[in-house]
Amino acid sequence: MATMEQPAGNGAALSFPVRKITVDQPWIWLSKGWRDLCRAWPVSLFYGAGFVIVSFLLTLGLWIADVFYLVLPLAAGFMFLGPVVCIGLYEVSRRLEQGRPVTLRDAIMAWRANAGSIAVMGLVLMLFLLAWIRIAFLIFALFFGGRPPSWEFLITALFFTTDGIPFLIVGTLTGGALAVVVFAISAVALPLLLERDAGVLRAIVTSVAAVTKNWRVLIGWGALIVLFTAAGLVTFYVGLAVTLPLIGHASWHAYRDLVSTEER
Repeated sequence: MATMEQPAGNGAALSFPVRKITVDQPWIWLSKGWRDLCRAWPVSLFYGAGFVIVSFLLTLGLWIADVFYLVLPLAAGFMFLGPVVCIGLYEVSRRLEQGRPVTLRDAIMAWRANAGSIAVMGLVLMLFLLAWIRIAFLIFALFFGGRPPSWEFLITALFFTTDGIPFLIVGTLTGGALAVVVFAISAVALPLLLERDAGVLRAIVTSVAAVTKNWRVLIGWGALIVLFTAAGLVTFYVGLAVTLPLIGHASWHAYRDLVSTEER
C-alpha cells in the first residue's frame, strides 16, 4: 500500500506531497491499466491504432526523404515524448475513475484541460528529444566519421565492425542518462497538469520528488515501460496499439498512488 509522507520545510511548498510506495505497486498499476483498457477498449485501442498509423507514416516519410537512419534514434527517443503522447489515455482513466462516460473526443481533446502548461511541458520534452538526436549523430561521427549514414552502412557499422560495440555502449549510456533525466521530470508531471493547473515548474519538482523518494521501485517501473514499448516497436509498431494504452492507463494510476493533490 502507498503511504502518505508529510511535506517538510518550506521547500516542500514547491511540490505537492508525494507518497512512499511499495515494490509491488508497478504490477498493481499494470493490472489497473489493463482493467481500464478492457473497460474502454474501443477508445483505448483506437487511440493506440492512431499512433501506430502515425508511426508508419513517419517511417515512410523518412524512407522517402532518404533519412531512414533517423528511425533508430527516434525509436530510442520515443520515451522522451511518451508522456505527452499518452495524455489522452490519462484522461480516459481519470474519467473511468470518476464514473464519467468516455468518448474518443474526450481522449483527443484532453490537452485542452490545461493547454498552456501541457504545451510547455511538451516543448521541454521535445527539446530533450532533439538534443538526443544531435548527440546520437555526434557519437556516430566520433566513431564512424561525419557523413550521414545510409541504412545499409549503419547496420554494417553497428554489427560488423570493431567500433560497433564501443559505439553501442557509449550511445546506450548517453541515451540512458538523458532518459533518466526525462523520466525524473515527467513521471507524474503530465498527469498532474491534466488534473490541475499546477504550473510546469511545480509539476516537474513534484515529479522529481516522487522519483527521488521512490527511486528503487521506479527504476523497475521505468524498466517495464521500456520493455512494453520495445515489444511494441519490434512488432513493426503494431504491438503499440495495445502496449501504448496499457502503459498510458497504468501511468495514470502510478500518478494517483505517488502524488497527493490535496491542498494544505
